[in-house]
Amino acid sequence: MYKLTLDGVDIMGERLAEEVVEVINRRPEARKISFIAHSVGGLVARYAIGRLYRPPRRKAVEDLSSGVCDDISRGTICGLEAMNFITVATPHLGSRGHKQVPFLFGVTAIEKVASIVIHLIFRRTGRHLFLNDNDEGKPPLLKLMLDDCGELYFMSALQAFKRRVAYANVGYDHIVGWRTSSIRRNSELPKWKDSISEKYPHIVYEEISEGKNSDKCTEDAMTVGNCDALEG
Repeated sequence: MYKLTLDGVDIMGERLAEEVVEVINRRPEARKISFIAHSVGGLVARYAIGRLYRPPRRKAVEDLSSGVCDDISRGTICGLEAMNFITVATPHLGSRGHKQVPFLFGVTAIEKVASIVIHLIFRRTGRHLFLNDNDEGKPPLLKLMLDDCGELYFMSALQAFKRRVAYANVGYDHIVGWRTSSIRRNSELPKWKDSISEKYPHIVYEEISEGKNSDKCTEDAMTVGNCDALEG
């Protein structure tokens, strides 16, 4: 069973999507859904919600001057209201180069070798993490997951959640670096000090950002009060 985690982000995502559907079918009273995932599981969950996303129903508004449409409801995850999507130490940007894997010490030569041999250890999942996959000549999967792709609504699914949080370890995580888990460039990493919070002493930095739709969406379609959180 432990080898199943080496099958690739997409295969694992499809399996997770199928399992979610099975659970929903057994629990017809369910109305809301949340996801919390750790490490590679965050990528798997992102893939799964892209498969499970259902676009909102739209109702034409009788406004000849604008011709806009109002949403009857937000998009859903397999018909359920999307509440929280939380990742913990997930390599959202992959693991290739740029000190994304701390235990490689940021040595370029070692990072290059790791990129070449990673599939020998972690098979297809390793190719996805190091962006070495090119199934049918397509771009790496993690790049495809930056936006909606065909019948997979990766970004729309994320936007459907009322709350999205990415937790990142600022230190002592030798597998997933702070940059990739907090979705930042190295120059964007904030300076941090010891936490002064008595309730959450392990959180040393927190940032709330306004949730926005992709550039292809109109400003009128933006959801008010939607936010993303990054916590270190």
